[in-house]
Amino acid sequence: MKICIFGASSAKIDGAYISAVEDLGEKMAKRGHSLVYGAGATGVMGASARGVIRGGGEVHGVIPVFFREESVEKIFEHCTQLTYTDTMAQRKTKMEDEAEAFIIAPGGIGTLEEFYEVLTLKQLGRHSKPIAMFNICGYYDGLESFMREMSDKKFMAASCHGMYKYFTDADALLDYLESYSPDPTPWHKLKDGE
Repeated sequence: MKICIFGASSAKIDGAYISAVEDLGEKMAKRGHSLVYGAGATGVMGASARGVIRGGGEVHGVIPVFFREESVEKIFEHCTQLTYTDTMAQRKTKMEDEAEAFIIAPGGIGTLEEFYEVLTLKQLGRHSKPIAMFNICGYYDGLESFMREMSDKKFMAASCHGMYKYFTDADALLDYLESYSPDPTPWHKLKDGE
């Protein structure tokens, strides 16, 4: 299975996030999975790629040309395949199209934007792929509280919570992705607040 991991590129984050995602990447590869991701060499992004390589897997990095030209982000040198895009939107589309599953690791505004995009696309019936939140050290507790508030106040259908799942354990997360079968609920027919 080709799994997309979204996560932070920051090199300043706590090492607990880095080591947990590197371990996840290694376990992914040892279970026969490959990675498609944003091609970064640092932070959670770099950790996922290092882990997959260490586990003997393949890594497909996807990054806009201007990241290289403007030195926006250090690119992971050991990608099995590296694809350059013209825009950020093309980068996301390429990763979304190739992925068979999504893992949302701890990250910042870019990661949240990616999470909400794949979640929205799932709600609209554009894909039926699993979405797993890797909630390391309680990082996404506040986000889940906000998501619950959205549904409690009818800004989001409560049943949308079933489109993603939280995990604190890498093996349990991978078990979920491997055994996932799409819910027959017609997500794209749900209206906000229902």
